Amino acid sequence: MRLLCHNMLQCHIKGVVNGYPLKIEAEKVETRETDYEPDFLRHIFPRIQWDALREAAAAMGVDDLPESVSEEMLEDESFLKQFHHALLEVHLEQGALVCPETGRKFVVSDGIPNLLLREDEC
Repeated sequence: MRLLCHNMLQCHIKGVVNGYPLKIEAEKVETRETDYEPDFLRHIFPRIQWDALREAAAAMGVDDLPESVSEEMLEDESFLKQFHHALLEVHLEQGALVCPETGRKFVVSDGIPNLLLREDEC
């Protein structure tokens, strides 16, 4: 699971108010080279919750993202490459996503998060 996907996920357990961002418990992380597309990064940037991305990246061993960002940074090739690496090349293969409110763990196996709710959570 890429951090691009993680940044869009939240906990949908009935009654949960604070289900975003899901915390990451990483057991196995892989890096896979992906084509660098700066235009895609500029396009997706406004939709990314930066603090959630930084926290998730740090949980997966990527701790070189800047604390704060601005639109002007999208012209900086070095920043775009860091952003690209964290967002698209780092994959959570095994581990769990944890609801910040309930602590419920959703297993990630072979890079696929299982966010199915139990009957009592719907």
